[in-house]
Formats: sequence, C-alpha cells, structure tokens
Amino acid sequence: MLVIANAQALALKAKLFRGFADPSRLAILDALRGGPLTVTELVGKTGLSQSNVSNHLGCLRECGLVAHEQRGRYVTYRLSDDRVGGLIELAESLLADVARGVYECTRYNASQMGNRVDRGEES
Repeated sequence: MLVIANAQALALKAKLFRGFADPSRLAILDALRGGPLTVTELVGKTGLSQSNVSNHLGCLRECGLVAHEQRGRYVTYRLSDDRVGGLIELAESLLADVARGVYECTRYNASQMGNRVDRGEES
C-alpha cells in the first residue's frame, strides 16, 4: 500500500512540473511574478498571441497555479500562491549552477519530447 501511495505522490508531483514544462506557460508564470496582469498585458510581456495566452491561462487556472479576478470589465490574473514564483526563482538559482549540464543534456531534448508526444507517450 505504501508503494502505491508513493507512486501516486510521484505522479502528482510530475503532473505539477508539467505545468512548468511548457515554455509558453512558464513565460506566463514568469510574467505574473511581477504582479497581476490582464491578458493584453501578458500578450505584451510574453510575445505570445492572445489566443495562446488565453488557452494557457485556462490550463494554469484549472491546475491551480493561477487565479483570476474581475476588475470592472477586465480580468486580471495572478499567481495563486507566492510559492509558485518561489519555485521559479529556485529553478533559476539552481540553473545558474547546473546550466551547462542542462544545456548539454540529450535526454530532455525538446525534439525527442515532441516525438514522444507524437507517439502517444507521456512526457
């Protein structure tokens, strides 16, 4: 029973990190570290299209990483928890020390990950 619980906990952690694994979602989360923003402001800060930002915000909201608030006719988005920004900051700090290894890593090559998705495998 303990093995199953550990496997479920690991699967849940992996699912959390998938939220950070997409460059578009990560760009949105990173932009929101500075405070609440509208979709239009996020488009300007990330360079993503409006539809792309809206789509990823839906995913991030559903997963609990981003919250929203209606302000008049505008909706503003913010990180749901300060620890989301803290996790990105910690990743940046770690990356400063291990960047070369991550850069040279062939196992996490984006094209290989895309091929795994194309074959229907989990990433």
